[in-house]
Amino acid sequence: MSTLTLRRFSNIEMLAAIRPNNLRALLAPYSEYLASRGAVMPPETERSGFAFAHIVQVLMTPDAAMPHDLIEALYYIHEMATPQGFEAMMQALEESGLEVEAYEEATALDLAIQIWLKNPRLLERLHAEQGLYRPRSFEYFRSGAGPVPFAVPSEQAIGNLETDLNAWFVRKRRGRTAKVFHYVQPDSVWFLVRHGEPFKCENVIQEGESTCIVYRPEKFDVIVYEPATGEIRINARTKGERELYRTAFGRHLFGYSDFFSERSRFNLEPLARSGQFSLVCLDVPALEWIKLKEIHMGWGGEYNEVEIRRAEDLFAALTSRGGNLPRHTRLLKATFLVKFRSSKSPRTVVISSSNRAQYKRDDDGGIIEEWMRRRGFIAFGEEAAGAAAEVVEMY
Repeated sequence: MSTLTLRRFSNIEMLAAIRPNNLRALLAPYSEYLASRGAVMPPETERSGFAFAHIVQVLMTPDAAMPHDLIEALYYIHEMATPQGFEAMMQALEESGLEVEAYEEATALDLAIQIWLKNPRLLERLHAEQGLYRPRSFEYFRSGAGPVPFAVPSEQAIGNLETDLNAWFVRKRRGRTAKVFHYVQPDSVWFLVRHGEPFKCENVIQEGESTCIVYRPEKFDVIVYEPATGEIRINARTKGERELYRTAFGRHLFGYSDFFSERSRFNLEPLARSGQFSLVCLDVPALEWIKLKEIHMGWGGEYNEVEIRRAEDLFAALTSRGGNLPRHTRLLKATFLVKFRSSKSPRTVVISSSNRAQYKRDDDGGIIEEWMRRRGFIAFGEEAAGAAAEVVEMY
């Protein structure tokens, strides 16, 4: 059984969008376990009353007894709950003859649950064919004070943080909806910020008539603090939100707004300096192999020239022609194909030379960061980068 990871939880808004009868059918086999963790299922006579907050708490703090197939179900169901996923599921139902309750008002979530309950392998296959992974793009910031132990914040500190966040969201016409959840993990602390988005108006069909519904979408942002490095990574849609989290989390959790004052720097030079050896990952147990797919090289000059090279395996392609990456150019961005031992298929990781990295799943970040530190891709000053490069050259 693969390790339970936070990526299955990062999109929890799906829980509230599931029809009660379908959600009950999905969770019923695990009711005893959920109840042991404080998430009690409501009576069958009730159409609502699900303790979403308690379910979230269970998913974010997995123990050895957590049913792995439930976690997998929530992940695949959410990934298929898109217009493209709905179309793929409907086509698969027609071709396979699998019978589900595909009523007229069925949503993609409800359809995905029913398929999972009757034929989970079918939903997994559809997911693989659709390629519906949603990348997460994180920006990294470091503390000028270096590594700082994390003290679990008090309810008052979290309340003050939410007050600050809400003041900003209200000014930006997002509503007073911010809520902060924190989950302490062995090597990091995860924060989930729930907030509202600007109102949306959409045309819908009700009882055969066209009408308009107005609603405020719900959004979840992810902030991760690593005490060992004094570094925070932030996933948020806008520059304003990222700056808000950088200063607000520093102020309320560590004492001052500019606690995370320095941008972390990713250094892509090991690719040119060490070539194929920079992709060695034998000392990172969670990784099986890494290939370079694409590199952006900046030549500068009067016209700010940028050269892009790509291949299924770029180093293999260069070797076949007796070439290497140019040593005297600035490497701007690199795309890697990464095979995780816990995954059947490789995933894509994009790293820029500034402070941004993009992962297919939230929890990929910690594993990739370990590899980057070992190979010298994370720049903590010339001395640290040099030491890391020396290790690479030994392979």
